Amino acid sequence: MPRRLVIILGPTASGKSKLGLQLAKKFQGVVISADSRQVYRGLNIGTGKINQPGMRGVPHYLLDVASPRRQYSVARYARDVRRVLNSIDPNRPVFLVGGSPFYIKAVTEPHSFSPVPPDAALRRRLAGLTTARLIARLQKLDPERARHIDPANRRRLIRAVEIAGERRQYYSLQFPPMQVLKIGLAVPRRMLFGRIDRQVKRRLRGGMINEVQRLHRRGVPWSRFRAFGLEYRLVVDYLRGRLRRERLGPKMKSATHDFARRQMTWWKRDSGIHWVRRLDKAERLVSRFLRTSAGGRT
Repeated sequence: MPRRLVIILGPTASGKSKLGLQLAKKFQGVVISADSRQVYRGLNIGTGKINQPGMRGVPHYLLDVASPRRQYSVARYARDVRRVLNSIDPNRPVFLVGGSPFYIKAVTEPHSFSPVPPDAALRRRLAGLTTARLIARLQKLDPERARHIDPANRRRLIRAVEIAGERRQYYSLQFPPMQVLKIGLAVPRRMLFGRIDRQVKRRLRGGMINEVQRLHRRGVPWSRFRAFGLEYRLVVDYLRGRLRRERLGPKMKSATHDFARRQMTWWKRDSGIHWVRRLDKAERLVSRFLRTSAGGRT
């Protein structure tokens, strides 16, 4: 029988992790994280990572599986998801929960990963270019990839240019047969931005600055934090004297609002997502999906 996979997605602070946990608990499933930062050990406060008591007995996978000192690639994530899926009872529903589009796409769509090895010298040259020049170069080399990439993610942008310059050699990664249901958590923008602002305040008060300092003392270079996203990048700017403390919170809020807008722009392209605002509607969707998929219908 095909594996039954329920995707729970949405912008940051939308409540998708809570919804995924509630659904997995009700339907006796497991959760696989689809968060590109929660894979790293020690990135807890700044990512809102769930702790063991918060899991309420629901197995969670692909949290804390990588060292923050080294890059964890989308290709590795896809291989790890395949390994996890092969280890779980095929009759048990799996909830893939997160907001990282490329992680979700790597699992739910036919996807390819480049075997082009990293070129440190090329990356240094590309890092010296402005974001606008990087985008222009990618548009020339690979227009399709340029249309879908997040221009704010320079690390991914540089890697895309690096791959495109090598004539985009790819290999395929095969997953077991799956039936997929995508559920998106829709939150009115004003409410979402309010949640983001409260989340930023909680994380700063909860020790996020100390978390960054602790990781740096353990050998994570300042440059690595730029790859962990806007909140960590801004905290590093503060710790290195580039940003005043009173500006840290407002800058984090504004940058996270922009990030949430980009996430929603991405998800709106996918007509296969069922958008919900309440738990009961999500439960009905999952219940119907599990019944029909068990009966061999889609």
